[in-house]
Amino acid sequence: MTIVCNTSPITNLAAINQFELLRSVYSEIVIPQAVFDELTQVGYAVPGTVEVQTANWIRVVTVRDRNQVSTFRQVLDAGEAEAIALALELSAERLLIDEAAGRSIAEASGLKVTGTLGVLLIAKQQGIIPLVQPMIDSLMSQAGFRVSSALYKAS
Repeated sequence: MTIVCNTSPITNLAAINQFELLRSVYSEIVIPQAVFDELTQVGYAVPGTVEVQTANWIRVVTVRDRNQVSTFRQVLDAGEAEAIALALELSAERLLIDEAAGRSIAEASGLKVTGTLGVLLIAKQQGIIPLVQPMIDSLMSQAGFRVSSALYKAS
């Protein structure tokens, strides 16, 4: 199963010390070079920086179709654009991405998307974590994560 991941699920989960949930749920994830660069070349450590540099279950792949990346870059940042392009190139089963614009473009391109909350829900369904709401509380307080009250109550 090929799972491509954008920056935000990595940083969000790392911010609440739940980075390993990605491995527990998916075994291996693939990130494009731009996502790796966003995490490691900003001049300071962000949540997930050390993790992506040391995790042997994360594979960094260079996107071949630069034209597609350029098209997506008209409305998305580099990480999102490359993540979507890479997911399409690899015929990924799923793209992990939180940003609304990126999700919309990915879905319009035929990709299945899941965000950080989706990862938490899957982890709960698989018995990896007991509850989702405490994790959402941590995301909101420690990572600046925003979630609608309806979605919060449903989790």
